[in-house]
Amino acid sequence: MIDPYENALDAIPGAHPYPRTSRYHDAEIGVHRLPDGTEVRYTKRRLLPPLSADAEETAPHTVNSGERLDHLGQRYFGDPGQWWQIADANPVLDPGELTAEPGQEIDIPLPGGFHG
Repeated sequence: MIDPYENALDAIPGAHPYPRTSRYHDAEIGVHRLPDGTEVRYTKRRLLPPLSADAEETAPHTVNSGERLDHLGQRYFGDPGQWWQIADANPVLDPGELTAEPGQEIDIPLPGGFHG
């Protein structure tokens, strides 16, 4: 039987369960031990640096009707899965707020700019 991907990574010291394009790639992996000795791995909280007012780190984008963050991830980064970079560059708790209202202006991180 072939081990699932996650189990295969467990056997490699220092292996990280998230791909390089994931927002969790650099997050620390913790281990919790249950009373019976079973180890449970988890991703520790990912804390973002304070947002900068530096206009050179982001570019404005005016939201159009029907746009979603994955659309903007594809448009600006060539990968819809990179929507989280836009969410990280804007001060909201719910990423859906960023595209909920057409005409709203949001920040798009520039290459080498905001690093979440």
